Amino acid sequence: MMSFRILTVITLSLAGLALSRPAFSAETTDQKPEAVSAATEPDDYNRKIYYKNKLEFAFDAGYFPYNTKFIFDMFEGQNWERPSFFPDYTLVPLTLSLRWHLDDLGGPWFLRGNTDVTFSGNYTVIPQGPESYFVSFMTGARYNFVQPNWRIAPYIEGRVGCGFTDAQGPKGVPYSQGQDFTFTFSMGGGLRYNIDPRYSVSLGYTYMHISNLYLSDAYNYGVNVHGPNIGLNVGF
Repeated sequence: MMSFRILTVITLSLAGLALSRPAFSAETTDQKPEAVSAATEPDDYNRKIYYKNKLEFAFDAGYFPYNTKFIFDMFEGQNWERPSFFPDYTLVPLTLSLRWHLDDLGGPWFLRGNTDVTFSGNYTVIPQGPESYFVSFMTGARYNFVQPNWRIAPYIEGRVGCGFTDAQGPKGVPYSQGQDFTFTFSMGGGLRYNIDPRYSVSLGYTYMHISNLYLSDAYNYGVNVHGPNIGLNVGF
C-alpha cells in the first residue's frame, strides 16, 4: 500500500527544507545576519550540544499498538479505510543509531535549530500479528528546534529503509506480508531533554509503515501502526 518513490521524496524534502537555511561558518568574511546574531547573543549552553560534525550514538525503543490505514494513500489516488478483517499488529521497534549533526545552530526565531542525519539498525519484535520480527536498515533526517539555553528541544524526523521479516503470506496466512524482503518508513516528532552536553533523553510519537511494494505474487497488505517511543543519546 505505498509508493516507495513518494516516501523517499517526502523524507528527502524534509531534510532539504531543514538544510535550506545558511549554516554558520567561522571562516566567512561577510557578516551575514545569522553570524551577527550569533556574535551578539548571550552565551548559549546549547552551542556545546548542537554543533557541526558532532556524532552521537542513540538507542530508541517504541511501542506501536495502534493500527491505522496508510496515511499517504491519497497520493496514490486512493482513500481507503482500513478493512475490519485486517489483522491487528503490535510492533516493538528497538533501534540503534549513529547521529551526525550537519550544521551549527541557526535560523530565525522559533525555527532556530540544527539538522542531524541518522543511520540506523533496527530490530522490531512483533508480539501481535502474523509475523514475529522485522529487521532493517534505515536512514533519515531529524530537525531540532533549539532555543538559547533551553534544555528541552522539540524535533521532527523521518526515515526510510528496507529489511526482512518472516512473511506468513506464502504460508497461507490471510492478509499478512507476501514476502520476506520488505520496505519501511517512519515519521514522527517529540521532545529531547539535554541532561548535559554529552547525554540526553527523548520522548516522542511515531508512525511506522512496512510493506513489500507489490514485489511478490501475494497482494501487498501493509502494516501501518503508531505509538510512543523513548530514546537515549550519547555524544562522543
